[in-house]
Amino acid sequence: MAQEYTAFDGSRRLAAGSLAQVALAVKRAQEDGASGPLLIFDDASGRSRDVDTRGSDAEVLARLVCRGRPKLGVVAREVTLLPRHWEWLATQPGGASVALRRLVEEARRDTSGKEERRLAQERAYHFMSALAGDLPGFEEAARALFAGEAVRFAECSAAWPPDVRDHAARLAGFT
Repeated sequence: MAQEYTAFDGSRRLAAGSLAQVALAVKRAQEDGASGPLLIFDDASGRSRDVDTRGSDAEVLARLVCRGRPKLGVVAREVTLLPRHWEWLATQPGGASVALRRLVEEARRDTSGKEERRLAQERAYHFMSALAGDLPGFEEAARALFAGEAVRFAECSAAWPPDVRDHAARLAGFT
């Protein structure tokens, strides 16, 4: 699944899609004199993403490729374990790397529902803080978000601009 981004012109949803699509939509809005602020949000994290929209479309897109995410693959990092852990890993089929990957995948499966809920809450909160932090009912909506109370969240965010309210609810997994 491709990573999704959403752009806002103030409290109005401007565009959603790939980073390239959204960046070019923001560039067009700037050229057309959008009232702004123009913000791009990474829907996976709820955090805003800075994009340099100066220059031609090709230049904007070229900068995105340079700053894009690295290709998925194996990443070497240091792991610090006690000697008994290394001894146990050495006896596992496939060696330490295979055993560690298997353990991580098992742990992810065991906690996937809880972890997914936590991530949804965090991404919604990051987005809400940026665009709804000064809106009425923000604190109550945040409490409802972290309590997992979709109905209460909807009540607390009812007065928000529709695009902000709906996007926050979508990121939270309430819709």
